Amino acid sequence: MAKITFQDHDGKEQTIEISNGLSIMEGAVRAMVPGIDADCGGACSCATCMVYVPDDWRDRLPAKDANEEAMLQFCPHADERSRLSCQINVNDDLDGLRLTLPESQH
Repeated sequence: MAKITFQDHDGKEQTIEISNGLSIMEGAVRAMVPGIDADCGGACSCATCMVYVPDDWRDRLPAKDANEEAMLQFCPHADERSRLSCQINVNDDLDGLRLTLPESQH
């Protein structure tokens, strides 16, 4: 289990515990984290669960695959820090991760 903090564009933070094996998106949806829309339910086909990962965590996460890269190209707020939270499975090593949310997922 990992505690992960989500910070919205206004600076408001919410820290939740997510069970190992779930995606970050699944945990965020279950905890009703505002700003994680997850329109496709985790199928990597909508990019409405995009988060910004801090520089010091980017190398600690699994690499983006071709599908995630393609979906991020359609996301208007994506940059080099962007990841789809549906594509990152939680494990103990993610404890303390802090993610920032875009102003909008659309």
